[in-house]
Amino acid sequence: MRFDCLVFDLDGTLVDSREDLATSVNLALADAGRAPLARERVVGFVGEGVYKLLERSLAASLRRAPAPAEVEAGVRDFKRHYRTHLFERTRPYPGVVETLAHFGRLPLAVVTNKPFEFTLGLLEGLGLNQHFVAVLGGDSLPERKPHPAPLWEAARLCGVPPEKCLMVGDSRVDVLAGRAAGMKTCGFAGGFRGRAELEEAGADFVVERFEELRRVVEG
Repeated sequence: MRFDCLVFDLDGTLVDSREDLATSVNLALADAGRAPLARERVVGFVGEGVYKLLERSLAASLRRAPAPAEVEAGVRDFKRHYRTHLFERTRPYPGVVETLAHFGRLPLAVVTNKPFEFTLGLLEGLGLNQHFVAVLGGDSLPERKPHPAPLWEAARLCGVPPEKCLMVGDSRVDVLAGRAAGMKTCGFAGGFRGRAELEEAGADFVVERFEELRRVVEG
């Protein structure tokens, strides 16, 4: 094994949550009397936490910068809708369940900028929670990715030095966080962002299919 611990992002890495995220954002926009956005437009705003997601979505719909009060209302409405639609159409990517089981002898962790409430709800609802020693959401610590602190905490909870961990994610934010934490990084090009963003961010490895992670970890 090249690594003693694997740390995973959630949305766009372990699960394809595009439909439920877009539905919940557009329902929140409708509550504010705003026009809906195309699914891929919403997905492009995912990755830096729920506040940024709603701030960007409102800006795109309003065609101006939203006021803080508008964003806070949007976040409240989004959370209310997302609790209903959390895993209505969200599913693990092909190969995820089998790959997590394959690495069952290693400590595994999830570090995401998604609120912990929804992170744990998704993992439990999809039967994935059993695989992980540590689960950290975007509100679990004062800092979130790309700050390295959540990755350091995941490594600590798994009992493995950061330099022996591999960070697996689908975006620039994941790669930057992993590098800042002193971890090697593996980009999942089949997620939300694609290969170009991951390579530009400096990912050490990039895989197209989730099961290719075995080759990266085992050498």
